Amino acid sequence: MTANTITSKNVLIAGGAKNLGGLISRDLAEHGARAVAVHYNSESTRAAAEETASAIEGAGASAHLLQADLTGAAAVVKLFADAKAAMGSIDIAINTTGMVVKKPLPEITEEDYDKIFAINAKTALFFIQQAGEQLSERGKLLTVVTSLLSAYTGLYSIYAGSKAPVEHFTRAASKEFGARGISVNAVAPGPMETPFFYGQETKESAEYNQNAADLSKFTETGLTDPKDIVPLVRFLVSEGWWITGQTILANGGYTTR
Repeated sequence: MTANTITSKNVLIAGGAKNLGGLISRDLAEHGARAVAVHYNSESTRAAAEETASAIEGAGASAHLLQADLTGAAAVVKLFADAKAAMGSIDIAINTTGMVVKKPLPEITEEDYDKIFAINAKTALFFIQQAGEQLSERGKLLTVVTSLLSAYTGLYSIYAGSKAPVEHFTRAASKEFGARGISVNAVAPGPMETPFFYGQETKESAEYNQNAADLSKFTETGLTDPKDIVPLVRFLVSEGWWITGQTILANGGYTTR
């Protein structure tokens, strides 16, 4: 076993039950992970988590389900402790958690702000912090953000704004954790074909996004297919370890910098 493969590695995935997180959980198991700790937020996601766990075990890896609301630092500390107790070590840590608020600025409430920053920024910070403390030597750390970080648009102010700090967390962590050989990156997908996307959009805005990327016409829906993000994640947490401190936009030409 080398340091830069998935084979025999132990993986922790926050938000690993369904959508992109679920696909990553299954994919890494299929590519040789020894164990995958699948975090899910609430009882409403338990069935999806159990289905993902079954697929992980079917691929030959051990699956461990961990439920927690990660908007408190103590819960993130416990998540890593529980994952380490279950698997013995953590070699790869991936955070896919997030939420969207799409509103005009005058309609944003303090409750909106507090909730979205707790999930998208606070959780991300303490997940990165704990990964730095708990990952094995030459571990891999990745956070999912959004291609809206490079967009010039309205209505997504606190969604993109709450993801923006993660770029800075990522750069700082790559500097601080590099001495232990830990690579740290963020992946920024375009609008993805998941219920997470459609819940915020009108028919008109959904149609716009389905045609906005340069490669849209070559996809089934025009949106980013989560299946196209999975190989990038796999690469970054294995052979792509030399890439660190980066936010990589993966969106078919939806936005660029």
